[in-house]
Amino acid sequence: MNNAMTSPTPLPDLAPDADDAWRGVAAEDVDDISTGVGLRLRARSRGLLGSLIRPYRGWALLAGIVVVISELAYLVGPLAVAYGIDSAVPALANGDGRPLVLATLAYLAAGIINAVGKAIFVRLSARVTQAMLLDLRGRVFTHAQSLSLAFHEKYTSGRVISRLTSDLDSLNDLAGEGLEGLISGVLSVVAISVTLLVLDVDLALVALAAFLPILLATRWFQHRSRRIYRRTRSLIAAVIVQFTETMNGLRAVVSFRRESRNAAIFAAVNDQNADANGDALVALGIYTPTVRLLGNLSLVATMVLGAVQVIDGTLAIGVLAAFLLYVRRMYDPLDELAMFYNAYQGAIAALEKISGLLEETPGVPEPADPRPLPSPTTGEIRFAGVEFAYTPRVPVLSPLDLVIPAGQTVAVVGATGAGKSTLAKLLARFYDPTTGSVTLDGVDVASLSTTELRRGVVMVTQESFLFAGSVADNIALGRPSASRADIEAAADAIGAGEFIRSLPEGFDTDVRKRGGRLSAGQRQLVAFARAFLADPAVLILDEATASLDLPAERAVQRALGTVLRGRTSLIIAHRLSTVEIAERVLVMEGGRIVEDGPPAQLLAGTGAFATLHAAWRDSLV
Repeated sequence: MNNAMTSPTPLPDLAPDADDAWRGVAAEDVDDISTGVGLRLRARSRGLLGSLIRPYRGWALLAGIVVVISELAYLVGPLAVAYGIDSAVPALANGDGRPLVLATLAYLAAGIINAVGKAIFVRLSARVTQAMLLDLRGRVFTHAQSLSLAFHEKYTSGRVISRLTSDLDSLNDLAGEGLEGLISGVLSVVAISVTLLVLDVDLALVALAAFLPILLATRWFQHRSRRIYRRTRSLIAAVIVQFTETMNGLRAVVSFRRESRNAAIFAAVNDQNADANGDALVALGIYTPTVRLLGNLSLVATMVLGAVQVIDGTLAIGVLAAFLLYVRRMYDPLDELAMFYNAYQGAIAALEKISGLLEETPGVPEPADPRPLPSPTTGEIRFAGVEFAYTPRVPVLSPLDLVIPAGQTVAVVGATGAGKSTLAKLLARFYDPTTGSVTLDGVDVASLSTTELRRGVVMVTQESFLFAGSVADNIALGRPSASRADIEAAADAIGAGEFIRSLPEGFDTDVRKRGGRLSAGQRQLVAFARAFLADPAVLILDEATASLDLPAERAVQRALGTVLRGRTSLIIAHRLSTVEIAERVLVMEGGRIVEDGPPAQLLAGTGAFATLHAAWRDSLV
């Protein structure tokens, strides 16, 4: 767990040829970005938004037509009032009530059409926005799963959770609360401005004069809030990361009495997040009253000048009344628009980060033209001129050539950091070699589809991950189409059936989160049953017994004989007791194979394996 969380810091502007440094999530934690970079990031966000709305553009167009009709009806009200004052009232004084009835019906009809239009728009927009968010949530989840282990080792699960929760919530809030206000507000401003100019140009210019300072205030708010909201999205992700790390490592937290330290770290990050959100509220607190004040000043100026014109006889009092109603209706939505713009800035920052995650490309992409494994698959493995580095220019594996015949059980031993697990990860294609190739039955694993590769190669790790659900469901991960009889037969074959049937509900027992209801040895046996059911040509055991006590290790050792029979096996081992079942031993040191041969032959010598075996034997004593 991190001992401290650092705040996002501004980075220097980049030259145009440094675009790649801003692709994906590279700019995620940067508060201050250049104009050029900001334009590229916003273009990426707009591209994502366009791809989301494209399947629903018909419904979106219909919603737009409905809201236009609703707003046009909204504009009829003040005209009906003007007609009522200037024409219907004098007609009524002369005994003719029909104009007043007409004005009243027009006002009522306009109100009804406006209300029905808004109701239809809300339903249509909700349908479109929820479908878009459902699509986006699925895209993020699917894409995050497709990204390589190298990406996830740097980009924590807490950040992915933040993209799926708080960032999507920002988009949902924007769509659910402000979309109707935005469209109606913009249409109102445009339509009312045109109507005012038609009614009286001089008075309209006075009424619209406030828009220049409003635009300047909006520009200030846009510049300030964009930087603030970039920071708030990063900081809420940091809060989620810290919380997730603490909960996932709760056993270590409790064991080492780290509660107070973690609470202090969380409080510091949470305070930074609260401060950033406070800055956003301060900016909004300045912007919204400014817009309201300018609107009210415009209304007062219009009323004073209009009153003078009425006194001079150059303007009818009904037209002035309509004018004032229009001005009020034009500036009233600006409060809502200000709130929408505030939510919009937060949503844009969120969409920018989501689009960055979706722009990341898998480190081990699916082949464009996948090849099948030969049938039957025998399991011959070949490493040809393989080099690999997790970090550029820091090699982990030096040029490596290795052939493992089909059906052979090979143990790989060596000190920590020798490259044993890296060898296994390259074979399972968690990573691709920097140079060289890894082949299975003569087919480069990079040219195999993920489905085909997982059919041929299965890895069992030191910490066998079990999902919440029944024991049977976890075993069936090896072959989802397996029948219940096949699942139980696999468990019986590796010696796990007895303990599983002794559980409260047998194979239907819920193992709970991470398999917490089972012991480490039992979880490992379930993992072996899963691998046995999958029946791969190649099985990789990456320190699969390293965390077990002796009784559990013996039970697993018995299961290994069944699991390894008839298939090529690569065993990464720290405990040399596991090596005893191997036909061949590879000793690795500094990314190279320094010894290779049968266990008995290597033990009879004075090399690295004999030294390791002697040290292991002494540790038992």
